[in-house]
Amino acid sequence: AAGITMPKVLEAMGAVERHRFVDSGLVNQAYEDTSLPIGLGQTISKPSIVARMAELLLGAEIIRTSGSLGRVLEIGTGCGYQAAVLSRLAREVYSIERLRGLHDKARVHLRPLRLANVHLLFGDGMLGFAQGAPYAAIVAAAGGAAIPPQWCEQLAVGGRLIAPIAGADGQQMLLVVDKTAHGLKQTVLEPVHFVPLKSGVA
Repeated sequence: AAGITMPKVLEAMGAVERHRFVDSGLVNQAYEDTSLPIGLGQTISKPSIVARMAELLLGAEIIRTSGSLGRVLEIGTGCGYQAAVLSRLAREVYSIERLRGLHDKARVHLRPLRLANVHLLFGDGMLGFAQGAPYAAIVAAAGGAAIPPQWCEQLAVGGRLIAPIAGADGQQMLLVVDKTAHGLKQTVLEPVHFVPLKSGVA
């Protein structure tokens, strides 16, 4: 209904049970297309935006040439839902979370799924994760006024970065950054609403 047509993405969305990632009191809303609170002032993204970002990632140049999505860096693990979806689309997923409470919660949610290709990291997502670079794709679940330079550095040539970016009016837009041999190409898409991007750990 949201216009997602890529079979791989629809399959991944259908395979990951969203109710496993929300608090028991919200289970009856788990399959509505809405963001839900997950504690510590954070939210689990709407299923349609998770699918939209996944579909955009799969449009990266590096996939057209190699045929598959290699390593992905996710900024903001949250409850672990998007990492679980990405695990079905990418060879490896590195997911970093700055809030210890959410990092631990995601670990609990993901453990029963036994996803050997998902690596959960506790740290400052604004710095990325240089040890896993270069990444075929980077996806952020929080938006700031600018894209941290480390993310662009850690992106492979042919790779794609997707993140919310806040304009001067405070309105967030979905930004796609493609890294080419000649530099970075930016495309601004539709308005979105994500939690603010913050530095440091807590």
